[in-house]
Amino acid sequence: MDIDHDLTTIATQEHTLVFPRFDAARAWQLGAYLREVATARALAVAIDIRTFGQPLFFCATEGATPDNTAWVRRKRNVVAHFRRSSYSIGLRMQQAGTSLVDKHGLSVEDYAPYGGAFPLAVAGIGVVGSVTVSGLPQRADHELVVEALCAELGLDYARLALAKV
Repeated sequence: MDIDHDLTTIATQEHTLVFPRFDAARAWQLGAYLREVATARALAVAIDIRTFGQPLFFCATEGATPDNTAWVRRKRNVVAHFRRSSYSIGLRMQQAGTSLVDKHGLSVEDYAPYGGAFPLAVAGIGVVGSVTVSGLPQRADHELVVEALCAELGLDYARLALAKV
């Protein structure tokens, strides 16, 4: 895996995956799509969609554990703090040879800079919340979210996907 290439791709994802508007109905539709895909692929994941301060969708598929729910909370806190995907923040920390604790004083109990939480951005407004998946390896969590956002926004996932490793 080439960290620089992934960071460039993630920046493109974050710039491109922007909603014209986002509301509870859209959150439900996105969450239902993620659940449908996870169920069809027999993926044991927790799925969380929220605007900052307002939960809009949550579910856990068969086989998901309470740990997945805890990881969701910690990953989404990274998006809430940085307004960037949790995977990009984790890759930046890895690249710099540091951690959120060392660089920003953020506790591991509350912040997890691992793939799976992605900012929900609205055109003309900015980041308003996050969509998070936890239960797969971090890169797969991230890509499942990106795949779902592409489907919801009518964009070509193959064009925005991270390079295969």
